[in-house]
Amino acid sequence: MPSLAKQWDKAPPCPSERSSDASSSLRRFLAALLLLASLAPAAELPYFSVLSDDAGAWPQILSSIGLQRQPAGVSHIFVARTGAAASVEWYGRVERGAILILEGESSLADLFGFRRSRKDPVRVQSLTDVHRPTLSIVWEKGLELPVFDIPQGAQVFARERWTGAPMTAGMKRGSGAVLWVAAPPGEHGSERFPYLLNALADLGLDPPFRSNRLWAFFDSAYRTRVDVDYFAARWRKAGIAALHVAAWHNFEPDPQADAWLKRLIEACHREGILVYAWFELPHVSEKFWADHPAWREQTALQQDAQLDWRKLMNLTNRECFRAVGDGVRAEVARFDWDGVNLAELYFESLEGIANPSRFTPMNADVRALFRQQAGFDPLELFTTRADDVSRRAFLDFRAALAHRMQEEWLAELDQSRRAKPDLDLVLTHVDDRLDTGMRDSIGADAARVLPLLDTRSFTFLIEDPATVWNLGPERYPAIAERYRSLTAHHDKLAIDVNIVERYQNVYPTKQQTGTELFQLVHHAAGSFARVALYFEYSLLPPDLKLLPAAASAVSRFEKMGPKTVVDSAAGAGIPWKGGARVDGELWPAQDDDTLWLPAGPHAVEPAPPSAAPRLLHLNGDLKAARAIDAHTLEFTYQSASHGIAIFSRPPRKLQIDGVDEPPRFAGPATLLLPRGQHVVTLTVE
Repeated sequence: MPSLAKQWDKAPPCPSERSSDASSSLRRFLAALLLLASLAPAAELPYFSVLSDDAGAWPQILSSIGLQRQPAGVSHIFVARTGAAASVEWYGRVERGAILILEGESSLADLFGFRRSRKDPVRVQSLTDVHRPTLSIVWEKGLELPVFDIPQGAQVFARERWTGAPMTAGMKRGSGAVLWVAAPPGEHGSERFPYLLNALADLGLDPPFRSNRLWAFFDSAYRTRVDVDYFAARWRKAGIAALHVAAWHNFEPDPQADAWLKRLIEACHREGILVYAWFELPHVSEKFWADHPAWREQTALQQDAQLDWRKLMNLTNRECFRAVGDGVRAEVARFDWDGVNLAELYFESLEGIANPSRFTPMNADVRALFRQQAGFDPLELFTTRADDVSRRAFLDFRAALAHRMQEEWLAELDQSRRAKPDLDLVLTHVDDRLDTGMRDSIGADAARVLPLLDTRSFTFLIEDPATVWNLGPERYPAIAERYRSLTAHHDKLAIDVNIVERYQNVYPTKQQTGTELFQLVHHAAGSFARVALYFEYSLLPPDLKLLPAAASAVSRFEKMGPKTVVDSAAGAGIPWKGGARVDGELWPAQDDDTLWLPAGPHAVEPAPPSAAPRLLHLNGDLKAARAIDAHTLEFTYQSASHGIAIFSRPPRKLQIDGVDEPPRFAGPATLLLPRGQHVVTLTVE
């Protein structure tokens, strides 16, 4: 099991403590400027350069929203670290579009008006930031920093909480901008200034790439009486492709609750967002718990298993299983779901057998099954049989029981698929490969479940266990590697990133936000085919604008004459205005600001504006597209559920795989398309 304590190395020294070879830095700086002077402005390139041999954490920060590190001669964003030499060349460079980040004290910072004041230094350990003024930002290790004067017209983004001393500030100059920070951002880039990237966005930095593939969990108990149209549009802008909606609130039919959920699904579909029914079995619903006390799960203390918010039912009992199965299938049929998510279908608790007050399943049916197999009542594990051999026998039995339960429920939902062939299935399963204690704690055993991917079609959504929420983004490639060795279906592996207040001592914020969140999402997107966020309500407003950039996974961006070559693992959107050709074909997959590309390498170049219809948004994997004439476009897509496509003009005629089909409208110019891989030919008015 990995250590749960975050290992922070010694904090970087404050500006007054840093030492550098000034003459060497000056030579490198002037050489970079000479190279810059010989090149045309490259403001459209998503490149950054750190003008120092020691780049610090700046590459981790800037790459988390897709920016790529390149030599100074082709870069658009520059980081000048503490002690950087001044040069008046930077005035013109910034005026023409460069973004300059100044760290701490230097003659270059002084040149732009960020100067040490005559005030006494301050001890800094807590900040306030304009992006989230009420958020508590606390440094693990405080620093004594000089107080700086800020140039007239600059905006202060973050201040020391008690003295108001400026900690980050910036200003626009011409078509460029300058951002100043009072100290290095920390070893990993997220320890001190959560909203550096948000400040850069405020100063005019446009993220270079965009993804529209995120999933998010949604609980309507946190969004009562909201405008569903407003939120659906906001979710789409944040790059959310699917909402996994808490289905236990609608397990029993209720006219008012059902009408609200139907409006939510319709609003999401109009915006091109899929909606999944999210079940948290063995929790069924409040009413089901109240109506069936005899079917309640029991803890090892023989108490009803009401643990945290979940009220667990005994699904081993065949009558209970059939009643819940009938209810689940009825709810799936009652709404226009695009998929079903079976989440956390195992047992309690994270403390395992060490805490009998939370340990399940200890109902009479499970105890009888185990007694028949092992010859003793598992309640004896807490009295006369507290030996390792006996406990191991029950823990192994329990893991096998959880696997049987998961297999049964996947089979149950396959029945729903017969009536709804476009229905996608997801199994959310806590990670037990990085934290191997999860198998004994809750009965989760991924190695048992993953072979089911050979015979059943579903996505295996890996959930971060709470025990590792304090660890850094590098855990996601490590988790991915462990699961890839267990299955060949790598495209069916997804990761659930929990955005919650963590119980561990974490800094600078209890909940992941800003740079830390972007780093988590970016590493996750680079390691898995799909990233889910738990949950929609916990996404803070300052993070929404940059989430789609963090979720993009572009490995190459290169200018080759008039062409731009973009290579991505799952497809990506790039900022684009006007007509375009992709790989030589007139390209219809773009809205007014973003051009959407399929996975793999593609060459994009400007083209005259086209009268052809455009594919503004596609919820599915775009494989190919072309504009046939002024009224017709064709594209190929693949989707595990419905595809949803939004067009620039209302469709008049639809062909799928060469066969005329009646359009299924979700909005004036929005169509629901079938599951699978298909070629769509569309004629508009």
